[in-house]
Amino acid sequence: MTSPILVTGGTGALGRLFVPLLRDAGRPVRVLTRGAREPQDGVEFVTGDLVKDEGVDRAVEGVEVVVHLAGGRKGDDDAARNLVRAAKAAGVRHLVYISVTAADALPLGYFRQKYAAERIVAESGVPWTTLRAAQFHSFMLNALRGMAKSPVMPALRGARWQPVDARDVAERLAELALGEPAGMVADLVGPRVYDMTALARDYLRATGKRRPILPVRLPGKAGRAYRAGDNLSLDGADFGGRTWEDFLAEEFGARPARRA
Repeated sequence: MTSPILVTGGTGALGRLFVPLLRDAGRPVRVLTRGAREPQDGVEFVTGDLVKDEGVDRAVEGVEVVVHLAGGRKGDDDAARNLVRAAKAAGVRHLVYISVTAADALPLGYFRQKYAAERIVAESGVPWTTLRAAQFHSFMLNALRGMAKSPVMPALRGARWQPVDARDVAERLAELALGEPAGMVADLVGPRVYDMTALARDYLRATGKRRPILPVRLPGKAGRAYRAGDNLSLDGADFGGRTWEDFLAEEFGARPARRA
């Protein structure tokens, strides 16, 4: 019998798209989750907490492939360290990690944690694959919803983005998880580059809201990095097929005007 693939973060936004792809490929799946759940549709759930290092050894028992999707505002490096320790002891043959574009370039805590986790995976001694992906469409949507709560909608001046569809990321991760360890693979980004004002205008048009947009300048090292495009992956990247406009059309039934 084929051993299960362990997925951390399997109940999250990306995991809910990714796990069914493994099941469609005929692979049994085990998901590490903080809340107890009954098995369903060929998916086994193991209760544990990566950051607290609880239940991790049980989760990796008998597993040859681990896909690490779990992440948060804090503790990504600790979670990776605990997972790597358990995976190495269990003889895992392939560890797949999802990171973020420009993890090594942006002077922000979230990116520094992601980069630290990348290094922990790469130096673990376990054969590995790491995919960096741009911000998901759903992430940008939630950010814009928050910004639109103000009577005046702020938009970072000079910042550009390459939002990618989570389904495209899930599909690429499934290919990687079912393949051989490949190290650092090409980034996966959306097919178009947008500035924040354009994203805000598209959101307002799709939702029928009316807000003045105020460009604001992000100060400091982070602001300089965004204005320089350090968050972008323009050379050698792979591109998802679903655009921001496609995503908004699905969400709201209204497609913003396409750009040339």
